[in-house]
Amino acid sequence: EVLVRGEERYARVGSGAARQQQRTRLGRATIPCLALPVVTALLALGVPFVTIGRWLVAGGADVWRLDEIGLALGQTLFLALAGALLATIAAMPMAWISIRAPGPLQRLLEGCNYIVGSLPGVVVALALVTITVRIALPLYQTLFTILVAYALMFLPRALISLRASIAQAPVELERAAASLGRSPLRALWSTTIRLSAPGAAAGMALVALGIMNELTATQMLAPNGTRTLAMAFWAHSGEIDYASAAPYALIMVAMSLPLTWLLYVQS
Repeated sequence: EVLVRGEERYARVGSGAARQQQRTRLGRATIPCLALPVVTALLALGVPFVTIGRWLVAGGADVWRLDEIGLALGQTLFLALAGALLATIAAMPMAWISIRAPGPLQRLLEGCNYIVGSLPGVVVALALVTITVRIALPLYQTLFTILVAYALMFLPRALISLRASIAQAPVELERAAASLGRSPLRALWSTTIRLSAPGAAAGMALVALGIMNELTATQMLAPNGTRTLAMAFWAHSGEIDYASAAPYALIMVAMSLPLTWLLYVQS
């Protein structure tokens, strides 16, 4: 990616010259070209919804235990929003450096983030368990530890979105704000950070989606009594009680829809 991207700029100060987009007519290839994405979408959406609906009908109204579902929903939303916010804030400095001050050290640090993000959740969780048990026992199975795990696991998602949005923010705006007497932080806030807000929102949505479905690290690091939607779904599925697990699956799918819409709008 670094070799392909090079040192090219993706932002401009002037309005530039408008260029009309040219559409290519596929002709006879239209139907074959549309068939693959349509079939993929139908399978990706149809199979889960049909399966969930089948088990909901089989379970009836008894599977909707609103007190348990409400507790799991509240804890899932809190962890997803807190983890997404922490990961986005942690990714901001690296995203800014990767665009404004690229170099060998920056690429090394950025690559380390991607390596950690590619590790299985159980590896990150075991590492944090070892550190907290041996060095900082009071932090074992606390909210702080699980949020740190989320930030480590999903930081690349926020980093990619932030880097793309910062790359489209002209650095000349920061310099102009600084030349008008604003401090470096105020100049950064009023220009680059504001322009990259849509990318930050998209990155937060990606991170939140990942946290909602995360299971391994949550089970190992979350405080006692934590029960997210994914944990409840896994518990009922482990007991072969798919009817009781169906409401949790439906809610997780429903929660992904507005975040998916946000990603679509920001794209």
